Formats: sequence, structure tokens, C-alpha cells
Amino acid sequence: MNYDDALDRAYDTLPEQPGEGGDRLSVPDPEGQTDGAFTRLTNLDDIADALSREPQHLHSAIQRELGTNGQFDGGEARYNGSFDTSDFQSAIDSYIAEFVTCSECGLPDTVLKTEDGVDMLRCQACGAFRPVEKSVNTGGQQQKPTLEEGKTYEVKITGTGREGDGVAEKGKYTIFVSGAREGQVVEAYIDNISGTLAFGRVAQ
Repeated sequence: MNYDDALDRAYDTLPEQPGEGGDRLSVPDPEGQTDGAFTRLTNLDDIADALSREPQHLHSAIQRELGTNGQFDGGEARYNGSFDTSDFQSAIDSYIAEFVTCSECGLPDTVLKTEDGVDMLRCQACGAFRPVEKSVNTGGQQQKPTLEEGKTYEVKITGTGREGDGVAEKGKYTIFVSGAREGQVVEAYIDNISGTLAFGRVAQ
């Protein structure tokens, strides 16, 4: 056997290197389903499995990104408010960037472990490790609200209430905006919040 044949044979026996074989991360598209005042993510378990992460951890991160609360039961998650698949996709992309992708080599070949009370992301491809910057609360505590009284938010008016006020949705909240009309994008000043209902007016 000559040198070239021996070299080719040696390369054939080597394991596949990180980055070979195309995209190493294949994540299902989020599947959303409106259920009254809630929105379901029906394939969260499949997404978590593709990312090699715990479904509850992913669910809690999505809650934080959406600024709402929800429930996780088996392979399906439910979130308070009206969201579309692009909202879920954005939240999942943020999760992948923070809790899956190695910041050194850019590969998803990582494991998430808690070391000395700190969540650490360790890359099995290049050996790099770093603490994750965003904390994820899996204990079911109250998340920061999407709306706060006395603040102004840009919203799109998608309907009209019985009193003629414009109606908008933001996270888990339905906002009634005095002086706004369907189809407008306005700056809404929030006067009062009651449960998941908010009442405001067009900011001057």
C-alpha cells in the first residue's frame, strides 16, 4: 500500500468533524393555536428535544421573552395572550442564541449544566464554556408584566369596542384605547389595568 492510499484510508476512519455534514441543528417550526384568551404552542416538546434541552426550561424562557405567564403540560404549552408563530419563533431564536449556540465556534454541540449555582454552557466541539447571561425562572413565579400603568406603548388597533374605543392586543392584555380607530398604529398611554384588561388613550 503506497502513502497516498494509506492517507486516504486514515481519513476514512476519522470521525466526522464539527461543522461537516451540513446544518447540525434541525429545529421544527413552532406550531401555534389560539384558544380564547390563550395561545398554545403545540410542539414545544419536539422543539426542546431537537435542542437537547429540558422542555420546562425552554417554556420558562419563552414566557420571559413574551413577557407573559403560561402553563406547561406534557408536550404542549399555553401562554396568556394572543401570539402568532413569529412571536414564538423570535423567542426560540433568542433561546438558541443564549442557551444552545457556542459563542466561540458557533456550533450547537453544547450541554447546559449548573456549576456552583451558575448555569454554564459547555461546548463539546471546541471545549469553550461560558455562563449564560439570562436567568430562567422555572419556579412559576410572576413574570414582569408586559404593560404598566402610567407608561406609553406603541400598539396597532385591530378592532373596535362597544363604546367605540380602539382595541389592541399586547401580550396577555387587551387594551381599549380612547380616541383610536381600527387600522391605526398609535402611542397609547395606559391609565388603568384590571386583570388582563387595560384602558388608555392616545398620547398627546
